Amino acid sequence: MALSLVGYIGVVNRSQKDIDGKKDIRAALAAERKFFLSHPAYRHMADRMGTPHLQKVLNQQLTNHIRDTLPSLRSKLQSQLLSLEKEVEEYKNFRPDDPTRKTKALLQMVQQFAVDFEKRIEGSGDQVDTLELSGGARINRIFHERFPFELVKMEFDEKDLRREISYAIKNIHGIRTGLFTPDMAFEAIVKKQIIKLKEPSLKCVDLVVSELAMVIKKCSEKLGSYPRLREETERIVTTYIREREGKTKDQILLLIDIELSYINTNHEDFIGFANAQQRSTQANKKRAIPNQVIRRGWLTINNISIMKGGSKEYWFILTAESLSWYKDEEEKEKKYMLPLDNLKIRDVEKGFMSNKHVFAIFNTEQR
Repeated sequence: MALSLVGYIGVVNRSQKDIDGKKDIRAALAAERKFFLSHPAYRHMADRMGTPHLQKVLNQQLTNHIRDTLPSLRSKLQSQLLSLEKEVEEYKNFRPDDPTRKTKALLQMVQQFAVDFEKRIEGSGDQVDTLELSGGARINRIFHERFPFELVKMEFDEKDLRREISYAIKNIHGIRTGLFTPDMAFEAIVKKQIIKLKEPSLKCVDLVVSELAMVIKKCSEKLGSYPRLREETERIVTTYIREREGKTKDQILLLIDIELSYINTNHEDFIGFANAQQRSTQANKKRAIPNQVIRRGWLTINNISIMKGGSKEYWFILTAESLSWYKDEEEKEKKYMLPLDNLKIRDVEKGFMSNKHVFAIFNTEQR
């Protein structure tokens, strides 16, 4: 029996006796046909049994498979043909009798590798990948996303930090009771935090080097026809990058050592005691302003989209930053709070007999 995609097809093979007796293929097919026509179990489907029917079904399946795969095969062959034609076009100026043709071809491929590498880093390549980041874009993400993330991950326990500051101050004062915080205590704590920048900074270098290695692999694919040239090119460029990696890490460590050697407390970004006191005073004033109530009382609100049922009276409270209204003067059920940022007030024309003051609030940004 032969199993196909359309079911089972029965066949009768020649036995060893038939082979020894020199029974030919035609006689075997005739005997097979006679068997299926005379057998009570296969008589009703004899037309779908036998080697000829199996051959017909397999041929049909092969034809269908060729029909399905031919378009993609044709497209692949055309793509390879265009690639080969492009490669031939690059070497059309090389004469077979030119003794320097191999050197010229070598230089051209190496120069093309350098151009591709630069384009992938600078982001000016001829082919732009729309599926994922690559080359310089990935390095950019390391600088502006991954490195800041590594810095944010560094946790500072406020209790531990306060305890360290306390110990540092007490150890510097010794048996004496100090009146002011010594600079040495400040520097000891700050330097400890600066040292923590080493690990994420060096990790950033490692990530960039890994991305450069991937760019090298990608750019060297065009040298695939010359394995030894590709291997040597990758080795030379990778070795140079590794050398630069070491020098870069040395510069990072040197920069951190420079920051550790001298802390400039006279810099404008340094808060210090005076600036800290000034900022604290400003913050306290800023927090106090919203709590100052300018006016409170009953207010009728007309035709506002957040209300239903037309005009209605509410108990309102006006501060420097917001206008809030409540259900009643108990001020327990707040209905809404309107921030006054970019808002201005204008008078609205009132009726002839009305003695109420009517005004409208509008946004200066036309929102």
